Amino acid sequence: MANDFDVIVIGAGPAGYHSAIRSSQLGLKTAIVEKWLDSSGAAAYGGTCLNVGCIPSKTLLEASHKFVEARDEFGHIGIKLSKLSADIPAMMKRKDLVVSDLTAGVSSLLKANKVEQYEGIAKVLGNGEVSITMHNQEKVKLTAENIILATGSVPIDIKPCPLTEDLIVDSTGALEFDSVPKKIGVIGSGIIGLELGSVWSRLGSEVVLLEALEELLPVCDSQVSKEAAKEFKKQGMDIRLGARVTASQIKKGKVEISYSRGDEDHREIFDKVIVAVGRRPYTNDLISPEAGVSLDERGFIAVNEYCMTDAPGVYAVGDVVRGPMLAHKGMEEGIMVAERIAGKLPQVDYELVPSVVYTHPEIAWVGKNEEDLKAAGENYSVGVFPMRASGRAMANNDTSGIIKVIADKVTDRILGVHIIAAHASEMIAEAVIAMEFKASAEDLGLTMFAHPTLSEGLHEAALAVSGHAIHVANRKNKGF
Repeated sequence: MANDFDVIVIGAGPAGYHSAIRSSQLGLKTAIVEKWLDSSGAAAYGGTCLNVGCIPSKTLLEASHKFVEARDEFGHIGIKLSKLSADIPAMMKRKDLVVSDLTAGVSSLLKANKVEQYEGIAKVLGNGEVSITMHNQEKVKLTAENIILATGSVPIDIKPCPLTEDLIVDSTGALEFDSVPKKIGVIGSGIIGLELGSVWSRLGSEVVLLEALEELLPVCDSQVSKEAAKEFKKQGMDIRLGARVTASQIKKGKVEISYSRGDEDHREIFDKVIVAVGRRPYTNDLISPEAGVSLDERGFIAVNEYCMTDAPGVYAVGDVVRGPMLAHKGMEEGIMVAERIAGKLPQVDYELVPSVVYTHPEIAWVGKNEEDLKAAGENYSVGVFPMRASGRAMANNDTSGIIKVIADKVTDRILGVHIIAAHASEMIAEAVIAMEFKASAEDLGLTMFAHPTLSEGLHEAALAVSGHAIHVANRKNKGF
C-alpha cells in the first residue's frame, strides 16, 4: 500500500533528516513528517537548529564579531575605517537568507534521496500506526515497521518571568530584534545565554547576565571557565552569579526584574529580557498511551544505548532523549538507528561528544575535565599551552585563551581536551579524532602539525603533558 513504509521519521531537524536520508540510502522505504512553518506559512525543514537555533545564532555571532573586529581591532593591524555602523535590519535579512537557503536545501536532499515528505502534526498511535493532521487539515494515516521520534526541544519557561510578545523573549525572540536595545537582561549564563549575550553586547547593548548558579559554565573545566569569565568581563558583559530571578513586571514599556543574590534582594530595569535557562524535550501530544513508549518525569523518551524505546520498532533520537542537546549528537544517533534497522551494528560513543560555545574566544571540550577525574580518584597529568605563545595567534592579533590536554598518568591515554581560543570549534575535532582512536598524549606529540597554525597549540599542550613542550617553559605537572 502507498501509505505503508519501512521507516517513518517524525521531525525533520538534524536528527530526523539524517535518519531519514540514511534509511532511504540503505534501501528502506522512508517517510518523514515535519510540522514547522516559516513566517510566510510555508513548510520549513531543519528543525530548531536551522530555523531558530544553531544557524541563525552563528550567523549573527559572526556578523557581530566582524563588527567588533572592525571597530576595535583593525587599527592595531594597520587598517583604518571611518563612520563604521551596524545595520541591524541588513544583518537580520542576511540571517534569514542563510536560513531559507539551508532549509530549502534539506527539503531538496530528502527529495533527492527519495524520502516521502508529509507536512503536518504527527501522533504515534501504536501497532506501527502514525496519524498526521496535515496543514490543510487533511487526515492521513501511515504505517511502518519502524518509527523514529525526532521532535527536538523547545525553550524552558520560568514562572517568575513569563514571555511577552516583544519585551521578555526566549532564544527565538532574541534573534529577531530590529534594533539594538540599550540594556538587556539575560536570565541564564549557559551556552545559549552567553552566545546571545555576546551578540547584543558586541552590537552595543549593555548586557547583564543573571545566573542562579555560583559558577559560570559548570559543565566546563574550571580552569577554562575562569579564563572565560575573565574574557567576558573584558568584553563588558556583566555576569552576576548566584542571582535567582523571583519576579518580573512590565512598566512603561520596560521590564523590571526582581532577583535575590545572597541575602539581598535587587530590582533592575531592562529594555529587553532574554530567558535562556535551557530547553526541554518536545513530546507534547506526540505519543498515544497505547503506543507503550515510556517518558520520564521531565518528558524525555526512555531509550537504551541504541535509542530503542520500550515499544518494539519505535526509536527516539536527538533532543527528546538523554544526553546533551546537541545537533551533532542527534545526527549520529539518527544514522546509528537507520543502520541498525538495516541490520548493521553501529553505535555512538557518548564519551566523545564535543561541546562548543560559539562566543569569542570560542570554548570547546571533549571527554573528562579535571573535576570529573578528581571526583573519581583517577591519576592524571595535564599539559597547558597559552595562545599568547602561538606565532599564528600573534599574527592574527588574537592571543586569548589556552589549550589543555589531560592524560592518564600511567597509560598516557588522552582523557579530555579543553580549549578556549579563536577557532576552538575547529580544533576540537582533532582532539575527538585522536581520542576516537585511543591516542596517547605522546601520539599527538609525535604527530606533525603545519606551521604556523593555531592547531600547533594542541601539539604543544600534548607535549607539555610529559614536560616536553618547546614553545613554553615546562612546569612541574599539576596532575592528580
